[in-house]
Amino acid sequence: MKRYTFCLLSSLLWLGACQPVLEPEPTDILEDRLVLNEVKDVEPVRIGMYSALRSMASPIVIAGDFMADHIQFNGTFTDYRELGTKQITPANGAVGALWGGIYSAIYAANFMLEKLPQVSGVPEATRKSILAEARFIRGFANFMGAVTYGDIPQVTTTDPIANRNIPRTAKATILASVLTDYQEALKDLPELGPTANPTVRGAYATKNTARAAMARYYLYLRNWTQAEQMATEVIRSGAYTLEPAYETIVTKDFTQESILEVGYGLTDDPGTGNFALNNLLVGRREVIPSNQLVLALTSPESGERIRTIGFDATNLRGNDNGWTVRKHGTASEDNNNIVLIRLAEMYLIRAEARAQLGRLTGANGAIADLNVLRSRAKASQFTTGSQADVLAAVERERQYELAFEGHRWYDLVRTGRAQAVMSAFTPNWDQRYELWPIPQTEIQRNPALQGRQNPGY
Repeated sequence: MKRYTFCLLSSLLWLGACQPVLEPEPTDILEDRLVLNEVKDVEPVRIGMYSALRSMASPIVIAGDFMADHIQFNGTFTDYRELGTKQITPANGAVGALWGGIYSAIYAANFMLEKLPQVSGVPEATRKSILAEARFIRGFANFMGAVTYGDIPQVTTTDPIANRNIPRTAKATILASVLTDYQEALKDLPELGPTANPTVRGAYATKNTARAAMARYYLYLRNWTQAEQMATEVIRSGAYTLEPAYETIVTKDFTQESILEVGYGLTDDPGTGNFALNNLLVGRREVIPSNQLVLALTSPESGERIRTIGFDATNLRGNDNGWTVRKHGTASEDNNNIVLIRLAEMYLIRAEARAQLGRLTGANGAIADLNVLRSRAKASQFTTGSQADVLAAVERERQYELAFEGHRWYDLVRTGRAQAVMSAFTPNWDQRYELWPIPQTEIQRNPALQGRQNPGY
């Protein structure tokens, strides 16, 4: 399977200049062309591992927001017509881009896990910390693969021969391996990042990054007690604070609430390309905020979350409603990074877990967590209601707060709300769209995937 064995040569040999590519082309490799033989090789390989994680970022946002009711088609690209009209095919480029990013990250993590223990001269604390980072990245990638595609191949080696013929592994087994990776990573990740530099907060995995990812993991698996506990540990750690103004979340990189964020520079800004968010949302306007999302974000409950989108009357033509997403900028702006986890999500995870546990009111209740975010957004406060009312409020709050950060479709699927919400949004919705298809190119490359497509595709 060629996607599993993408060529890290460029990442590993010239990443010392910190100029990784966003979407490395998948090619076959010879293992002895990779370089991790001595101490000086470790940091370039480590950067390459984070570069591989970064290749997942844009496709995650595309899956989470474009697949749901947040966008409507406004352009010419077939990939985004399929996403906008909810007629997804296994040949969709975004479907393939996320798959490729996931297995690029898994391969890079496996390479580090296999090779670093053999390198002499690396301080033991450094070795343990970097191996923990690799476990975290592999766990995060496998988690996204399982919740997006269901059963997926479990790749645990860098052997290119073995990786070309791997069958799908049950989603439950993949998720069990994710938890193991997160738990092992938590043991040896540092409390703070390698520089403890607040200007690049969230750039590297720490113990709190693992805790935050585990909070999301437990939420998806409906383990409310553990979800609340992990989210609370992150919130109480004091490592992150909510930005006073929501506008900062929209316009700035590496904010004080960023837990995991992938960064870009002038030479590799994701402003152009088929899967580049600013190009799709602003430059080409391939997709635009849906009328339903505009109504949600302009509601009193949303408050300043309306700043996620902006209106320009000069765009009003044809089916264009004039609204544009503001969260993803270009290299000339200070919001071209992609945030994968931030503190506000921890409050939302805790609110949902507490609501599911029946703890609605009081200082340790779900409503209090909702109102922390509503206060920041200068939005109307939620006062009281039944458990069903509070859970509905959590769903709305996640839509306001996390729009275009890659959550909405996953939220609707995990809560069993996809059919009701999406059927009202479009007549083309079908239950099969609760999973993405296995990319057609992967089925053609991997004999073990032939005849194993997700139902309905």
